[in-house]
Amino acid sequence: CHFLLLPEMFTAQLFSLLPPELESQEAVRRLADMTEQYRELCLRMASKHGVYMIGGSHPVLESGELRNRAHLFTPSGNIYTQDKLHITSVERSFYGMQPGDELRVFDTPFGRIGILVCYDVEFPELTRLLVKNGVEILFVPFATYERKGYHRVRYCAQARAIENVIYVVLAGCVGNLPQVRSFLINYGQAVVCTPCDFSFPKDGVLAEAEPNFETVVVAELDLNDLAVQRDIGSVLPLQDARSDLYEVVSHIKVESVTVR
Repeated sequence: CHFLLLPEMFTAQLFSLLPPELESQEAVRRLADMTEQYRELCLRMASKHGVYMIGGSHPVLESGELRNRAHLFTPSGNIYTQDKLHITSVERSFYGMQPGDELRVFDTPFGRIGILVCYDVEFPELTRLLVKNGVEILFVPFATYERKGYHRVRYCAQARAIENVIYVVLAGCVGNLPQVRSFLINYGQAVVCTPCDFSFPKDGVLAEAEPNFETVVVAELDLNDLAVQRDIGSVLPLQDARSDLYEVVSHIKVESVTVR
């Protein structure tokens, strides 16, 4: 196994260690106080098992602002990050979360990857910008409270896989914390999405978990299949895009990071 993806707000279970009467904004800031312990644990695990661990996301305080930050931990002991760029109304009102403003591509020994946290995958422009910069695998940690929210994320992820000819991997929180009003319920189902064409599953799903069941989903991703698909697929969405009619334009530079 080369990559391991954990859910958005992976450390939310630590809410159960806090006084239940805390307001949500205070509770999530207490969670942010545990950032160093979270990082140390994930670094140890990545090093011990020799994997590139996308440690879900965790709330981080930076210059007094709260960010929903995804972390990439490497076997060699390095940490790389990607902030969530689109904040939901719940995150804004309950937690006081603020959006990030940088988009990164991570060049690893096993392929060029991108990380979009949950809601971010619902904005197709972001994925197209990543793919323009060479991304082949997109990791999407998510946390959704209900089935309808989960399916918004999942259907958008499947669309991103098809329209960009990439793999999209989702992992989300499952289970409930009924004693914690800051994070009561979750609905999730891990899934690995692919294009829908020859050499891929007909439904574009390479592997998936049972709904709302705590488990590990394992899949082998062949990047050569993507290259072939982009050249001789039944449809060629990247080549057939009408740049004479429309174009995805970035107002920031997409940062390319060499992962060590």
